[in-house]
Amino acid sequence: MNAINSMQFLYPISGFVVGLLVGLTGVGGGSLMTPLLILLFGIHPATAVGTDLLYAAATKSAGGIVHGLNRTVDWRVVRRLAIGSVPMTIVTIATLSYFDIKGDGVRQLIGAVLAFALLLTAFTLVFRNRIVARFAPGLSALSPNRIALLTVVVGGVLGILVSISSVGAGAIGVTALVLLYPKLPTARIVGSDIVHAIPLTLVGGIGHWFLGSIDWQVFTALIFGSVPGILIGSYAAARFNETALRVVLAVTLLAVATKLSFGLLPLSSDVVAAQTSQHR
Repeated sequence: MNAINSMQFLYPISGFVVGLLVGLTGVGGGSLMTPLLILLFGIHPATAVGTDLLYAAATKSAGGIVHGLNRTVDWRVVRRLAIGSVPMTIVTIATLSYFDIKGDGVRQLIGAVLAFALLLTAFTLVFRNRIVARFAPGLSALSPNRIALLTVVVGGVLGILVSISSVGAGAIGVTALVLLYPKLPTARIVGSDIVHAIPLTLVGGIGHWFLGSIDWQVFTALIFGSVPGILIGSYAAARFNETALRVVLAVTLLAVATKLSFGLLPLSSDVVAAQTSQHR
């Protein structure tokens, strides 16, 4: 009983910390929360992804309002990303509906895509400056129409990744926007990325709801902590300079890398027993 109560207490704390990071950087939602739900709380990967998507939609809506009020959103970029991401999210969810969402096959698929997305997230956070230095000159020579098309393609890729793993809309999206729109300030890129993630995660979350992969008790506990976290983070983001935001990104990377390092460790019997009892 104590173990169960302790875990329930950890949900809002986890929500607050992740919400704070999302508000500050646009990074850290799925890349931290989904592994936490799977590895720390012992939740099935499909349920972790579905619950995290709805959680992300709610928290990023709160953060998006703040960024909108601070005028740190480029709506042109948001529209282009959504044109690619929303249709691909629907297609991906429709494809998953043909399989047993709680079966071993989907578990393995989500695990593989999640691992890939986390590694890609860590890579983009570590080598973002080198990536930009290597590819930005070539991309800057492209016509506006090409940039618009590439933005839609990026949105489509994010739609697939996020629908399966709930990871990608943060660090990967931010890095792509830095490459495609190097003249946008960091706070504006973060704000645009957060606002785009609202329709992306909402459509994905609703899709997982229809698939039966949402834990409403966990969702409620996460929201209780995350809304104040993302409001505080989003309010502070517009007042951070670019160097400070990069430091926060580095801290986020450290958290992701640490979780990856221990991601292959089995759950303790106490955690498994507590989670099993909680969801009976």
